[in-house]
Amino acid sequence: MHNLTIPITRLRPDARLPESAHGPEEDAGLDLYAAEEVTIAAGEWAGIATGLAIEIPPGFEGQVRPRSGLARKFGITVLNSPGTIDPGYRGEISVLLINNGREPYTVCTGDRVAQLVIAAYATVKWQLQKDLADSKRSDGGFGSTGA
Repeated sequence: MHNLTIPITRLRPDARLPESAHGPEEDAGLDLYAAEEVTIAAGEWAGIATGLAIEIPPGFEGQVRPRSGLARKFGITVLNSPGTIDPGYRGEISVLLINNGREPYTVCTGDRVAQLVIAAYATVKWQLQKDLADSKRSDGGFGSTGA
């Protein structure tokens, strides 16, 4: 487990800072809270403002992930899961929710709408080669291990 300090600012006075439900020893994700009320019709999606902007350092990204309880109880999930917050982004964090349920769903200000995971990433330098090393899987793709 790494300790990382990330600057954060409130863009709306009632925005809640992300927090873990059980502490950092038990939760990888921090809850993100809605800073507005939005009703999402069945089969539709909407961006939900959090009222927060963050300054993620280079080498890290923010991953916006669904909350399992919303998915299980109401069919609500993050449409572009996981959403990525790049280290250079300084705008408001918004969560793109989709309602896969059968009824409209209202997100209220202060509701937990997603989880935020801060993760390290590697920079990539491509090495162009004529051939790649052999592997057991080779070019087996979709469905190559069975249904």
